[in-house]
Amino acid sequence: MVYFDLLLQGLINGFTYALIAVGLTLVYGLLRILHVAHAGLFTLGAYLTVTVTESSGSLVLGLVVACISVGALGMAIYRVVYEPMLERPPFVALVASIGLFILMEEVFRLVFGPYGNSFSVPPLMNRISLGALGLRTGEAVVLVSAFVLLVALGLFTRHTRVGVGWRATVSDPVVARSFGVDPIRTRYVCFFIASALAAYAGGMVAVLNNLVEPTMGTVPSYKMLAIIVLGGLGSVGGTLVASLILGVVEAFGTIELGNWLDRDSIAFVVLIAVLMLRPEGLKGMFARSA
Repeated sequence: MVYFDLLLQGLINGFTYALIAVGLTLVYGLLRILHVAHAGLFTLGAYLTVTVTESSGSLVLGLVVACISVGALGMAIYRVVYEPMLERPPFVALVASIGLFILMEEVFRLVFGPYGNSFSVPPLMNRISLGALGLRTGEAVVLVSAFVLLVALGLFTRHTRVGVGWRATVSDPVVARSFGVDPIRTRYVCFFIASALAAYAGGMVAVLNNLVEPTMGTVPSYKMLAIIVLGGLGSVGGTLVASLILGVVEAFGTIELGNWLDRDSIAFVVLIAVLMLRPEGLKGMFARSA
């Protein structure tokens, strides 16, 4: 039962990582930009969720406001920061993204304070009993909602005009444009969806930990970069599997290696070891940008 509980915790962490990393994969697959500031949007989503929930008393409203607001900000970041740099070498956009992430952290300190914020009445803290297994309502919500959102994203990319246009643009922008796909609209939609997913992940992490702080996106920024490399750059399916592997490895690694390494260190050691053995990651196992 202990191992099943660890597996469940690993899946919760893995789905949370997937919500963040899949958005980064969408952006990279479309523009070949490592959107490091994505982690700042994750943090902003957490802050907005806590702030709106505390003001309104509704967690659902807090998550909706966070997703819409951060999604709109993601589109603005593309328009103001990335679009003027599309013809420049990729490292230019990367440096700009890192600088934007640092700026966002400092703004969070100024606006929300340098210390952690939390819910006055933490939501979804009731426990659900499944036989001998127990988990918090918030953990169950993360598992179910993350699964639903990721499935919905897969259906969107395969069965809607915009989604098919996005996949076509990733595969061959010139051919996609010749068939009437609007690359500008595709990019805006991509940034909105990716940013909204990051905001939702941030809000649910705030619920699970009952803590939001200016630097809460720092460690996820490292992890999501490692995840998309392990998953195969541009592969949504590979990113999802890599996220779940990372979450489960972290959970079980604390038993064997917890006396020497913390959870985050365990994850990076395993990721480095896997990439040394398989530098291409999981790319060969999944269709590109599937």
